[in-house]
Order: sequence, then structure tokens, then C-alpha cells
Amino acid sequence: MEKTIHILLVEDNPSDAKLLREIFLRAVRPACQIAHVDRLSAAIDACTATTNCMCKDSSLSNSNQHGIDLVLLDLRLPDSTGLDTLKTFRATVSDIPVVVLTGIDDEETALQAVAEGAQDYLFKNEITSQSLLRAIRYAIEREEILKRLRESEQRTREALLKEKELNELKSNFVAMVSHEFRNPMTTIRTSIDLLLHNNDKLTEERRASYFERMENAIKHMLQLLDEVLFLSKNEAGKFEYQPTLLNLVNFCRELVESVQYNTNKQHTITFTSSGECLQVEMDEELLSCIFTNLLSNAIKYSPPGSNVHFELLCQEDMATFKIKDRGIGIPLKDQSHLFETFYRGSNVGKVQGTGLGLAIVKKCVELHRGQIQVESEVGVGTTVM
Repeated sequence: MEKTIHILLVEDNPSDAKLLREIFLRAVRPACQIAHVDRLSAAIDACTATTNCMCKDSSLSNSNQHGIDLVLLDLRLPDSTGLDTLKTFRATVSDIPVVVLTGIDDEETALQAVAEGAQDYLFKNEITSQSLLRAIRYAIEREEILKRLRESEQRTREALLKEKELNELKSNFVAMVSHEFRNPMTTIRTSIDLLLHNNDKLTEERRASYFERMENAIKHMLQLLDEVLFLSKNEAGKFEYQPTLLNLVNFCRELVESVQYNTNKQHTITFTSSGECLQVEMDEELLSCIFTNLLSNAIKYSPPGSNVHFELLCQEDMATFKIKDRGIGIPLKDQSHLFETFYRGSNVGKVQGTGLGLAIVKKCVELHRGQIQVESEVGVGTTVM
């Protein structure tokens, strides 16, 4: 079944409007339904309405969000004349094709109207059924082609922007990996050289310190590799949310013990829980990734001997986690960028870090369909929940 074309005629001359209506009434194909207004303001109101256009003479069905497929626009109206009529209309309504109606001596104006965004023009004294319907059909087809071109251009721009962002990401990644691997590798190489060439001169305590340095450097590289692997899996769409029944209290206690062990007892992690948290469905691997990163950050940016609080609250089928430290805090200007890949706070100084941890945490939280927020004040501390 052929689609009915809904047309809005904007014409203040009753005789011209009557003539155009008669032409439409005689038309067999395409089927046309016409609504008529005599002012530009009424046309704009009709075309910007999100529901059916309730113009006099006809109510238009929703062929698009405006209910109008095409506008026949007289350039001389009581509230606007000349090209300003089209410009004003186009400034408000840009997605409906327009065919302008002009006098026989206005060919220059008609051509300018096309340059301003009209799809076609018709001289009133030369309008026939054939020329009118042809102009309508071509105008709608041209508008559809332009729409597809605009959409294609937008997709191309988005693809180019994404490619640019990807190239910047790769560049930042290479720079970060080179820097973050160089330091621990240098530490390991230097420690090995000292042990090889000065072993007989070193005390047991000195040897132990070199081995400890190497162990810490290896841990740092392994953490970096884990972060990179996680991001690559996530970008490739291979990381999935796989929930299992989990005792949250036991899970958190075991995690705290593990993180506490790796801090060399320079910090104390205090864990508390309340509510019923014994059997919940969550992804253990993702949770481990979240809280290992958050607790490690709390420790890393807090002074030695300080306390980190880890709280768990379960109520109404919801688990709320809170990690609070008394560390250096995060400047306000940095807080809106915390979860961006490779971003680090402006006050971290020489504290090592990749800028990947919080980005990974955010992705893990999103896979759980959860929310994360940060409250922080420089010199006071940070709370993540």
C-alpha cells in the first residue's frame, strides 16, 4: 500500500491555497493529505510539535515525529517576507524538506532560496498538477538522500574521533609501559649485579634488602601485567560478569589479610561488617580486582602507620562497600577525571602508579551494574564507596 504524503501548505492568499488544494484533490498518485496555515509562526508551531499536527482543515497522522513530510512555503506572509521567511523557518525546522512558492518574476530569489536550504521552488503562475507532484516527490527524495549523507558523515566523524582516541591511547600505553617496566627492571638488574659481584662483602641484612627490592619490583611488574591483561580483555569484549554464591564477609576478611600481608605491616586495615552478607551472587574475580586496587591505593597514598577503614553494609538486597583513608587526598580539579585511563592526580609526586587502577575498578563496578563515587579533600583523606 502506497504511503500517504502529509503536506503543510503555508500560504496567506486564499485563491492560491484553493488552487493548490484542487490540484491535490485531482492527484491520484501519490496520495496526499494537505493541511493549511497562513502564517509563518503557525507553520513553525505545527512543525515543531512532537504530536500530531492539528492544523485547520486537517489533522496529520504521525508519518514522522512532526507528522509532516513536506512544507510548501510561500515567501510572502503577513508575519515574514522574502528569504527571511525561509531562513527563520529553517533555523527552527531543519529536518523537513521545503518547496518554496514564489512569483513568476522572482527567479533570482527562488535560486537563493535553494541555496538557503529549500529543496525546490515553484512559480505560482506556472504550477500544474504534474510539476507540483514532481517537485514534491523529488524534494522528499533529495531530503532523504541528504539525511543519509549527514548520518554517514556523522558516523565517519565518530569513527575518525574514535581512531584518534585509540591512537592516543596506544601512544600513552606504550609510554606508560616503557616507563613503568624500566624502573623495576633497573632495580632488579642493579640488585643482581651487587649480589653477584659483592656477595662475599655483604651482610645478611644487606642481602635480604636486595632480595626484598627485587621481590617488590617483580610484584609491581606482575600487577602491571594483570592490569594490562584486564584492559585488553575488556576492550575485546572477552571479560564477562560471572556471578557465584559468595560469603561476602569471609571474602572481604581473606582479601584484607592478603593485602595486609603485602604492606609489610606499615599500615593497618580495619574491616567491619553489618547486615546479612553470607550468601550473595557476585563475581569473585571482579570483586577481588576492585578491592585490591582500592585498598592498595588507600595504603599507597597514606603515611606509614596510618589506618585504612574497610566497611561492608548489607541491607535490602544491596551491598555497600566503603574504603576510607587519611592520606594525601585528591585535588578537586582531578576528581572528575579519576576514572579515565592513565589519569593520575596532580599531587601524587613520585609515588609510582600507572593510572589504570581506578579505570579498571570502574569497569568492574559497571559489570556488576553498581555505582561508585569518591569523596576527597587534600590533606584530609579519601572515601570511596
